[in-house]
Amino acid sequence: MTLPLRPVSTVGALADALRTRVLSGEIEPGTPLPEQELAASYGVARPTVREALAVLVHEGLLRRERNRSAYVPEVTIEDLDDLMYVRRPLEDLMARAVTGRRVPEADAALARMDGLPASAPWSAMVAEHMALHEALIEAVGSPRLERLYGALAAETRLGLVRLREVYPDREVLVREHRELLDAIANGPEDAARAAVAAHLAHSWGDPAHR
Repeated sequence: MTLPLRPVSTVGALADALRTRVLSGEIEPGTPLPEQELAASYGVARPTVREALAVLVHEGLLRRERNRSAYVPEVTIEDLDDLMYVRRPLEDLMARAVTGRRVPEADAALARMDGLPASAPWSAMVAEHMALHEALIEAVGSPRLERLYGALAAETRLGLVRLREVYPDREVLVREHRELLDAIANGPEDAARAAVAAHLAHSWGDPAHR
């Protein structure tokens, strides 16, 4: 039986629009997002803007401090290096557990990534990139690993915004993930772990790291 679609609330629609702009890099780190200006720009009431911003603050994509407009937090190269320092052992645990298996949800995320039109916003690539890696982590079957990985989600998503500079040809990113999933599925474990480590060693777009 087909369930009826629930209408998207104005708050949800505005949060989606702002999320897309943040994860596509259109709203740069440090840019203030005044409620009054957003309300005028989107033609909505100020309380609606406040609620939409609160959604993104809760997700970690925005930060709000007392007497200051919400803004996208700066994620520095040093922050990202430290993020990868923590992610590597988590994804290594994934490789140990999942080697020799195909993960349908990860394959599906890759297919969606590959099917995105060139005109799709970078935020769509970020969403499928995250979905692929989260599917691999969930395939381990460890709730604690999922919670640890989930705690890094906001910084990871903001970090992935930088990759649009590293991968102007999106097909390269798709190909790298296809090779990663094949290495995990085909094994052996040492090769899968090495593929995961190499994948996580990518540059973040800083010239000094190229």
